[in-house]
This record gives sequence, structure tokens and C-alpha cells, in this order.
Amino acid sequence: MGAGVSVIIFEGAAAASPVEKMLVRVRQALLHDNLEKLSRVDAVEQIFLITNNPALEEAARSAGAEMILNRQHPEEFHFGRELKKLVLERNLQRVFYLSGAGCPLITVAELEQICQKLAHQPSLLYANNIQSADIVAFTVPANFASADLPAADNSLAMTLRDQCGLELELMPQTLGLLFDLDTPADMLILGAGPFAGPRARAVLDGLDLDYSRLERAKEVLRDSYRDVALIGRVGAPIIERMNALLKLRLRVFSEERGMKALGREAAGEVVSLLGLLLDHAGLERFFDYLARVADCAFIDSRVLFAHYKYRFTERERFLSDLGLWQEIEHPWLKEFTRAAMDCPIPVLLGGHSLVSGSLWALTCELAPGQPAGSC
Repeated sequence: MGAGVSVIIFEGAAAASPVEKMLVRVRQALLHDNLEKLSRVDAVEQIFLITNNPALEEAARSAGAEMILNRQHPEEFHFGRELKKLVLERNLQRVFYLSGAGCPLITVAELEQICQKLAHQPSLLYANNIQSADIVAFTVPANFASADLPAADNSLAMTLRDQCGLELELMPQTLGLLFDLDTPADMLILGAGPFAGPRARAVLDGLDLDYSRLERAKEVLRDSYRDVALIGRVGAPIIERMNALLKLRLRVFSEERGMKALGREAAGEVVSLLGLLLDHAGLERFFDYLARVADCAFIDSRVLFAHYKYRFTERERFLSDLGLWQEIEHPWLKEFTRAAMDCPIPVLLGGHSLVSGSLWALTCELAPGQPAGSC
């Protein structure tokens, strides 16, 4: 291969329920928007789309991408094996990996910058996150074939650093490089905001989504010196940004960052102080306490799920994110979601992306007087 960049996108889904199918529709629209952006980047030599969805063929063809249909059952799919197979079989030298809806708000200029950097550096590992990367650009090292690549993409950057000896460089902190559509919470923030691309906007506008809790939370964020609780895998950059751009009093409890990439969730080692408090206080009393100390709350509920060793289906997790407790069968999750919805303050539930890229998007939308391009 020459100096051109090979873009590899993985997009797979096994949606069974209406709430899962709704998210898949939005993800596919975002993917189509991103494929169109990539087709305009000069440094991109080829685009590979690995998917289990034949319906994406038109989107791939319109962007000049080669679609590789993976017919494995989702439980049998191993991200690292499939990535390594493609890289070695096609003798790829400069790889830019993206998940299907990872970084859906990335700009053409940001794509161009990443690809130019990758095309002109002899050795590079460039990612948007250390412990949970959605996009990773890397020059393929000589020992790549011997690397034990991870089953999921979260720890790809860490694995390439630790096993292949590549020095990791972090991408800038921007909306385009941080926002990830991972859960319905992110879909709500995208749908109620101004940032979605044309295809995604059309799909979002056709969905029956309840934005009322989010709009109440936005009122708090716009106000002066109200208390906002951030709970879960909260990182320092979003804390710094919210403090700098919004007039808030933040109450932050950050725990179990890297629980997936470090294998703590899979090993059943996650321990949450919030979970221990829930054991003593109970759900209703906890949310009563929360309403006494904050005016709105953003909760990464996946830490709690891992603490209790619950293995909820995507349907159950997504219904909880949307506050649809009436449709949840599991007794604890049903009661947890109901208590969160009954809380006197607006409570937003989601995954890691809620307390990272989605909060970043809210600061871009709500912070007054930001210069163009500052997000």
C-alpha cells in the first residue's frame, strides 16, 4: 500500500425490540452521514465497512466503500479477530478505525487532520480516549500479527500501546471527537440539540421521543449557580469544561473509570460506593437525598448495574434510559427507573457517554458567547 489511509468501520446490531430498533435507525443514519464526510477526505485511500446488516449496502456504495458482510451470530463475533484478519489479509499499513456511530459529529476538517497525520508519520497511535476509544488511528507495527487484540473496541488503543509498543497520543477534546451515540440518552441529547447531520436529523424528527426531563435539566444548566450532580465514570475534562463555561455548582462522584477496558466488569470486580449507599438507604430515600443536594442529575447507571452484577439486555437498559419503567420486567431495574423518574429533580440515566460526550454537547449548545469552532 502507499501512503493513503485505510478506514475501517464496524457497525453491527442484533436489534430485537422496538427501542433497540429505534436506536439502530439513528445509528445507521449517522453512519451514512459519516461515510459521506469520509468520501470527501483526500488522504483516504479506501473505506471498509464491516457489518451484519445488508441494508447498509447503498450507503457504502454511495461513499465508495467496500462492504464486508459478517454473518456471525453477535455472541460469536470477536472484534479483534475480525480487525486483525482484515489488516493482515489486505496488507494495510495505515488504519483509521471508527465504530459505526462513534464520533457521529466529527467534521470533515477533523477527519482530514487525522488522516493527514496518519499518512505522514512513520509510527503513530492516535486515539480519542485511553480507556474507552471510539476512534483509533495507527500505523500497523511489525509485531501486529502477534498482538492479542480485544473482543470489543473499547481497549483497542490500550492493547496497541501495551502489546505493540506504540506510543499513544490523545486527540484534541472536541465535540466531534468525543460525542458518541451509545444509548438512548445520547439520542435524546442529539435529537433536542442543533448538531445532527441531515440524515440523522430526518430520522430523529420522525421519532416520538419525550424530551421533557432533558429540557428541565437544560433550564438548570442555563441558570446561575444551581447544583448539578454528575455520577459514574466522570472524567476530569468534562468537569473542567462545565466549570469554565457554565455557572454551576458541580457535585461530582466519579467511580470505576475503565471498568470495561481493565476487565473489572467482566471479572465481577466492580464496587460502587453509590451501590453500597443504595443498599443502606433504599431507592426512594436515595433519590430523596439526591433532590436535597442537586437541582438535576446525570447518572451513569452502568456502574450500578455492574456493581450488582446484573446482566441486563439492551432492551432493558435502553428502556431505563428513556424512563419507561412500566415496560421493564426486572423488579430492581423497574423500581430503580421508577424512583429516578419520580424524583423531584430531572434525572438523566445512561452510560459512560452520557457523562462524557453528551455533557460536552450540552455545553456547546448552552454556553453563552462561545466563539465559532470552540467546541
